Amino acid sequence: MTTDMAEAQDTLRAAFLDGMSRAAASVSVVTTDGPAGRGGVTVSAMTSISADGDTPTMLTCLNATSSALPLVLENGCFAINVLRTGQTDISDVFSSRRPAPGGDKFNAVLTETLVTGAPCFSESLVSFDCRLVSAERIGTHHICIGAVMGVRSAPEGSPLLYGMRRYLRPENH
Repeated sequence: MTTDMAEAQDTLRAAFLDGMSRAAASVSVVTTDGPAGRGGVTVSAMTSISADGDTPTMLTCLNATSSALPLVLENGCFAINVLRTGQTDISDVFSSRRPAPGGDKFNAVLTETLVTGAPCFSESLVSFDCRLVSAERIGTHHICIGAVMGVRSAPEGSPLLYGMRRYLRPENH
């Protein structure tokens, strides 16, 4: 690659990262448990695919270097735990911005299981318990698609949001 091409690629990457920082997203923790072990990681890339079909489907994107990714792939299940306002500490623990209490990230939360055995946070805004149906590596991340097997929702609350490279406060109008 020529120097000009490398500079253009660096410029495009910087512009992309800056632009994406302006797209606020809910903060979630993807968790898994099973024969490969228990793990979890904070993500902002998750969305529904469809409510139709045999089961609803969702996707999340996990960095290929995440310690949780091989566990999700081998366990064949994951939960998407959408955090609520006031749960920045949980997000920070699962993103490794803050040390895990007692050396275990799961000491920061209470969990329960629904169908697959993936840990669902008892205090999250909502948890989607998913069976892994597809995973494909695209660049630095794996796109993991799950069939939703169970949902646990809190009776009230607001989602924890991240944008502009910081946690945001939702405004009610």
